[in-house]
This record gives sequence, C-alpha cells and structure tokens, in this order.
Amino acid sequence: MSRRLLALVTAVSLALAGCSASGEGRNSVVVTTNILGDLTRNIVGDQAEVTVLMKPNADPHSFGISAQQAAQVERAGLIVYNGLGLEEGMLRTVRTAEENGVAALPVGERANPIDYAGGTKDPHFWTDPGRVRDAVKVIADEIVARVPGIDEKVIRANADRYRGELEALDAMMTRKFGSIPAERRKLVTNHHVFGYLAQRYGFEVVGAVIPGGTTLASPSSSDLKALADTVRSAGVPVIFADSSQPDRLARVLAEQAGLQVAVRSLFSESLSEPGQGAATYLDMMRANTESITTGLTRS
Repeated sequence: MSRRLLALVTAVSLALAGCSASGEGRNSVVVTTNILGDLTRNIVGDQAEVTVLMKPNADPHSFGISAQQAAQVERAGLIVYNGLGLEEGMLRTVRTAEENGVAALPVGERANPIDYAGGTKDPHFWTDPGRVRDAVKVIADEIVARVPGIDEKVIRANADRYRGELEALDAMMTRKFGSIPAERRKLVTNHHVFGYLAQRYGFEVVGAVIPGGTTLASPSSSDLKALADTVRSAGVPVIFADSSQPDRLARVLAEQAGLQVAVRSLFSESLSEPGQGAATYLDMMRANTESITTGLTRS
C-alpha cells in the first residue's frame, strides 16, 4: 500500500471512529427506574432502544449502576428519570451527563408534584394514574423532540393507546376503592409513598413506619411509639409494607400498637420479575388496588 493511500485509509478510519464515538447511542433512551422504563417502552415500541437501569424488586432510593451503564447514560439521546430526589444513588451520574450535553427529562417535576408535610416535593407521583397519563404525553413529546430516527406518528399512536389503558385503570381503581367505607380509608405504610393515591381516591395517610419520603431513613423508638398510638386511636386494621423490603419494622409497629393489625405487602416503588405479580405498571397498580381493597374491607 502506498504511503498516500495509507494516509487516506487512516484518515477515513479516524473520521468513522469519531462519528461512532459521538453518535453512538444518540438514538437510544436510558431510563433510571423500572416503572418509568415500562411507561417509556410502551411509548417507544420498536422505534428506538430503551435501556432501563434499575432491576426488578430494587429500591429506587439506593440502587447503583455499573461503569458500563454509566457509559450508556453518557451516550444516550435522552435520559428519562424521576427526579425530586428519588434516585439518590445515581443523581450525580445524571447531572454529569446533562453537563456533557445529554438531554434529560425529570418526569416527576413535570407531574404537578405535591408537598410532604415538611415542604419538600413528593417524588412518588406514579401512585396516581391520572398523573401518569399526563406524564406519558410529556415523555412522548421529549422523545419526539430529542431522539433522532423515530417515526413521530408511531410514538404518538403508542402514547394515545397507552393513555387509554391508563384511563381504564383509573376507572377500575375508582370503582374498587369506592367499595371501601369512608371511615376505613386510612393508610399506614412502611414509608411515605401513597400521598398521590390518597389525594386522588379519598384516603387519609395516617402515618408511615419510616419517617420522610426515603427508605434510607430510620425510625427512632419514639417515632414508632407515636405512630403506634396513632394507629391505635385511628383503629387502622392493616399496615402496608413494600414488597421489595423486609416488613420487620411494620410488624414491630403492629406489635407495639397492641392490636391485631395485619401486615400486607404492596408493590410501591419497583416492578417485580415476570410472574411475581407486578411485571408492568398496570399489573402493579391492579395488584395494589386489590390488596388495599381487601385489606381495608375484610380485616
């Protein structure tokens, strides 16, 4: 090979490598939590690659990612994340990617978030399917605007179809929860996660075993005693614990309350593996609706 031809081949190779490095993954969507991942996959369909970082049955407050996954975040065309402080273990990765020019969508901030008692924003908007329906449109809009090579008509059609399924879910939940007497619509959970559901369907959140909105906090003995007194005075028949976390604290609270208080599991912050009851967002919400309705009407 002549020196001139070799130089030409080398230049072309470097150019192609540069294109690959800068363009690789830009038609992909990376999603932090598996709940948002399910929504995004329903919207995207076969139009782009969707990578979900959080595994089934994980805790969104504490899950971490590998170096390979961090590289995927850096190369994405769009990062879809919850925000409002939910992904405590990987927020720095998202921020770094944004600083390097990757588009990122904090869905929770666009879902009309409500406040905790202390004034901070509650990130658990997905317990309200009405807000999720609005979030689907927000995600679809960002995908159309940010991800190259997709068919906008397909994205819009997928989003509309899924929004229809969410309307049907909301109607079912309204009907089921309507069978619970008003005086029994009181929720005690392992941490504060169902504020949006309570607001939409007329429940009172009596309290939570773990204070605040994160599973990384720990209750003191005085916290448990105060909540036990509240449970006793409110006559709450059941405590709901997240299926992905041990329910030991919920059972300790039940014992401290001095009452026959049942402990039932809910899928609150993570989808499950297939076959475990909450492989999709719709499955998760149906299972939770059944568990809450049964727990509060039969206990």
